[in-house]
Amino acid sequence: MYLTYQPEGDDEPQRWKYDFRRLNTMEREAIERHTGLVYTEFTQQVIKGSSLCRRALLFTFLRRDHKGVRWEDVTFEWDELKLEYSKAELEQMRQNVIDSGQLHGGELAAALAQLDKDIEGAFEDPDDEGKAQPPIAV
Repeated sequence: MYLTYQPEGDDEPQRWKYDFRRLNTMEREAIERHTGLVYTEFTQQVIKGSSLCRRALLFTFLRRDHKGVRWEDVTFEWDELKLEYSKAELEQMRQNVIDSGQLHGGELAAALAQLDKDIEGAFEDPDDEGKAQPPIAV
């Protein structure tokens, strides 16, 4: 999964690989202080679309690149910040839909068609080996 940030006027987006297991202790603790959530709750809220949690994630990645960034400096328009699944993650989701057997007929066809569309436009991580991990902590 990737956090993609493209402020208005920037030609190219900034993209960071987001693996919730790969944030260090200092980053996780700062996220907990800023959001008031324990880290596992934070990871779930990022996926659900919490603006505060996505701001905390953007702050974390911006600070990696620019040590002087302060919390107060991090603002964004909603359409400037996105979470994107990689091509391998979407392909795994597609297989999971098929394997689950929960959807049938038109619902299955619609879900697979949407996933196929998403896969077509997804960022392909050159480091991905097709072993997508779940996007939230359990």
